Amino acid sequence: MNKENKVTKLYMCLGIVFVTCLLLSNLIAGKMWAVTDSITLPAAVILFPLTYILGDVFTEVYGFKNARTIIWLGFACSFFAVTIYVATIALPHPGFWESQGAYETVMGTTPRVAIASFAGYLFGEFSNSIVLSKLKVLTKGKNLWIRTIGSTLIGEGLDSVIFIVISFWGTMENSVVLRMILFQYLFKVAYEVIFTPVTYFVVNLIKKAEGVDTYDSGIKYNVLKG
Repeated sequence: MNKENKVTKLYMCLGIVFVTCLLLSNLIAGKMWAVTDSITLPAAVILFPLTYILGDVFTEVYGFKNARTIIWLGFACSFFAVTIYVATIALPHPGFWESQGAYETVMGTTPRVAIASFAGYLFGEFSNSIVLSKLKVLTKGKNLWIRTIGSTLIGEGLDSVIFIVISFWGTMENSVVLRMILFQYLFKVAYEVIFTPVTYFVVNLIKKAEGVDTYDSGIKYNVLKG
């Protein structure tokens, strides 16, 4: 958004990248990555943290209200994608087509995992955006790294706990579930820290190009409207 609160090409392009990363993350989440013999993570961890970095950029440059629009757009697109996956799986397939099982494995999802994914995403992204927005006002726009890392600690923490607990609690030993939460959380936070210089560069570039640097002073953090 620019000063007249109109959608700019850059805002739109960033939104497209955000939604693309989100949809691809959901699609590759079923692939498991054996980091070590004792550490296993979903392949989505190589891409999903980028949505939080982009979320930081949206909030830092355009403010919470405009970041909220992108977060809900991502949710709507994810919900639509899952609906299409389920619908295509249900379509009758010819007897000679032997890939139905593989297609269901890759594209399918259980209601439990879908709910976990949506809940983790919404709580994580919105908390990330709200924390960064408030920290920007408190720090008077200084020390961007405090805002990006601080908001990630909260947002990624909620996302990891909510997703893994809803998806796997009761299906395996509690110690395994807690270990999954810890390793995912540490990986995502480390991802944010490593990409901090890139975040600085992108944020400064966009602020200069758009001519905006939004401070959410006195706003109500309503995730639905306002």
